[in-house]
Amino acid sequence: MGAESPKRTAAAAAGGPLVREFGLLLRAATHIEQRINAAMRAEVGIGHVMFEVLIHLCRDPDEQVSQRALAQNLVLTSGGVTRLIDRMEEAGLVRRVPSPDDRRVTLVEATEEGEKTFLHAVDVHARIVDRYFVAPVTADDRRRLTTSLDQIITALRDDGTPGTPEG
Repeated sequence: MGAESPKRTAAAAAGGPLVREFGLLLRAATHIEQRINAAMRAEVGIGHVMFEVLIHLCRDPDEQVSQRALAQNLVLTSGGVTRLIDRMEEAGLVRRVPSPDDRRVTLVEATEEGEKTFLHAVDVHARIVDRYFVAPVTADDRRRLTTSLDQIITALRDDGTPGTPEG
């Protein structure tokens, strides 16, 4: 009997617990996000990324949000966020305003139509999240999961490594 073949070694690695567990997390998140996106497009006329922008803009009505901050929070390039805000502005969901503090900075705010659209999207989001994130697990399991995810995000933020949320 010779050494184990590279094919078998690779197969064992692909079936390893860390690969499997992280894969489950990614698949679950991706499938839920796809359901949210499809429902929002069908019922509200916006995609999940536009919804994420509206979350940032509606979370604190007194906060001024720059395009740069949106790009960082949404992990988009500056060009990507510019095109996204262009589309949202054309749809009447947001408007750009000059910063009163720095004329080089453009701020983005939700319009009244954007706020109405956001509230409709929140209902769609809640329905999908309830069906696929809340209903399948117990409240205790969901609480443990969200606590664990928060700890993971904190570890990434505190790490400072390039490619992490704060690195």
